[in-house]
Amino acid sequence: MTEPLFFDTDCLSAFLWINNQSLLAQLYPGRIIIPAQVYEELSIPSIPHLKNRIDSMINSGDASIKHILTNTEEYELYRKLSDSPDKGHVIIGSGEAAAIALAKQYDGILASNNLRDVSVYVSEFELHHKTTGDILKDALDSGLITESDGNQLWQDMLKKRRILGYPTFSDFLKSYS
Repeated sequence: MTEPLFFDTDCLSAFLWINNQSLLAQLYPGRIIIPAQVYEELSIPSIPHLKNRIDSMINSGDASIKHILTNTEEYELYRKLSDSPDKGHVIIGSGEAAAIALAKQYDGILASNNLRDVSVYVSEFELHHKTTGDILKDALDSGLITESDGNQLWQDMLKKRRILGYPTFSDFLKSYS
């Protein structure tokens, strides 16, 4: 699979908070796309270390920033999702909206943990989708980490108040069975 991965803020920050963004680069070389809205969300002055880690990924070529240009299909979808969704849909955050619009437009993979906000669009637009758990499973399947390593990373993420849906990586893996 060589599709680009369009990260929303929550999914990317799970790795940034524990300073393990190198795992993403090893798994998905040249495929990590950060929507400009996500970059902005992670560039707030109160968390400069996260911006520094993103900048390092960009400067090393491990990730790139993608801007949504006005008067494009992805812009129209982005505005719809973040400002005026269809009836029965809720407004979602700019990072999630940008990642969804770009993943749809460029036949990529949406990397998001925010299932409450994105699940309806993943289904509606038939998007490929990965959560932090899926990414760690990819790392396990690729031999980059052990299950024990995954459990430690999971706990580190939980300590940084990341919402992952399961108490342990092992519990997440059981959900695949």
